[in-house]
Amino acid sequence: MIDMTQPLAYVHPSAQIADNVVIEPFTVIHKNVVIEEGTWIGSNVTIFPGARIGKNCRIFPGAVISAIPQDLKYNGEETTAIIGNNTTIRECVTINKGTSAQGYTKVGDNVLVMAYAHIAHDCIIGNNVILVNGTTLAGHVVIDDYAILGGLSAVHQFVHIGAHAMIGGGSLVRKDVPPYVKAAKEPLSYVGINSIGLRRRGFSNEKINHIQNIYRILFQKNYNYSQALEIIELEIEPSDERDEIISFIRNSQRGIMKGYTVGKNSSKSAEPF
Repeated sequence: MIDMTQPLAYVHPSAQIADNVVIEPFTVIHKNVVIEEGTWIGSNVTIFPGARIGKNCRIFPGAVISAIPQDLKYNGEETTAIIGNNTTIRECVTINKGTSAQGYTKVGDNVLVMAYAHIAHDCIIGNNVILVNGTTLAGHVVIDDYAILGGLSAVHQFVHIGAHAMIGGGSLVRKDVPPYVKAAKEPLSYVGINSIGLRRRGFSNEKINHIQNIYRILFQKNYNYSQALEIIELEIEPSDERDEIISFIRNSQRGIMKGYTVGKNSSKSAEPF
């Protein structure tokens, strides 16, 4: 049964809606949709086939979930858009389902997607991520846990943004952004580590300094990335954070954003090797 006191909503008979889901007037929920317990769906929301929405989510008016990809290669294949638990999707957000390339678009648990953001096909968004108003993600973008993207940021397809990274508002993100950093300027560049965010999440001063030392070698010593990684492995004490950063850089497909810059002629190449 559906806890739906508003008769003006439409729910397809085959949609799987948990008992205590609230669906407000003028919302349309298509077939092949699953919505789990405790979720609230505001007015004028459209949820297309393939949506899988977790527990205790809040989806605000005007949102469109699991629409077909804006990708000319999409040929009607059956794919999904997965929304985790305790995630909030604000007004007029659009989240497209996946294509045959991956089969799904996924948004994790405890995510906040603010108004007018767009998440394209085959994106993977980790847990505790914040996408501020107007953020736009092209297809196949990967954003790891606890990352924050400032308002009106635009992310190129296939970009990878690491855990705990913070992207300044209005940024054009064309290259991969490693974990734990702050990124801003045009072109997008390293501007320090996300020390405030890390402290809020329980990182000790010792751990923060450890991460800072890694990025000094990587972004501020005028080494190329191959040289910097060799020095980090030789000189920096092993840790999960060190290994995560090294792995991220070595596995980058689009190349890493620029290093620390002071003037036009002091920037470092964005290519990793």
